[in-house]
Amino acid sequence: MRALEATELYRFYHAGDDEVVALRGVALTLDTGEFTALRGPSGSGKSTLLACLAGLDEPDGGVVSVLGERMTRRPEPERARLRARHFGMLMQSGNLFEHLTVRANVRLQMEISGHGRPDEIDGLLDSLGLGGLAGVLPAHLSGGEAARAGLAVALAAKPSILLCDEPTAEVDAGTEQLVIDRLIENCRSGAAVLVVTHSRPLAARADRVIDIRDGGIVHG
Repeated sequence: MRALEATELYRFYHAGDDEVVALRGVALTLDTGEFTALRGPSGSGKSTLLACLAGLDEPDGGVVSVLGERMTRRPEPERARLRARHFGMLMQSGNLFEHLTVRANVRLQMEISGHGRPDEIDGLLDSLGLGGLAGVLPAHLSGGEAARAGLAVALAAKPSILLCDEPTAEVDAGTEQLVIDRLIENCRSGAAVLVVTHSRPLAARADRVIDIRDGGIVHG
């Protein structure tokens, strides 16, 4: 089943008189139960693409549909409703509320989405190696711990679509395998998973690898 479909996505940014093309007619589909890795150099359009897919940014051209329902060019409250219902997201920053503990961040996401149960929080945190950090505030986490806590928040609502931006960038090899296993477990439960990564071990475990250069898909 198709979870997400994007067709002919274009995104332009302007700096003074200069125009930068961030996305050039990107077409992408994600199927339920599929684990997809997205690779590309810095500035290639990876983060812009994730933002457009999730409705956090509006493309200048093209359409994104989520489980058959159009995301693009709808009022922000409607896009937010679709995100809360269907998406889990781990971005490069802004994944955690700084005044809430790790546990409270995960619980809040469950409450917002209406999915997940509080008695599942400990198991989720344990599966990401965060069992001893449930009561810790984000300011006291390392970069890798904060990324895993953000992933726990993204997974808390059992999303149909999981979008992750560099989830293993700041972890050691052992922890990376733990995170990859958790992503694959989520995927095998029926979610469509798209992960932006530079990690060869992660890409090697993906069902499909997509490469992006200068805002356009070159493979995948």
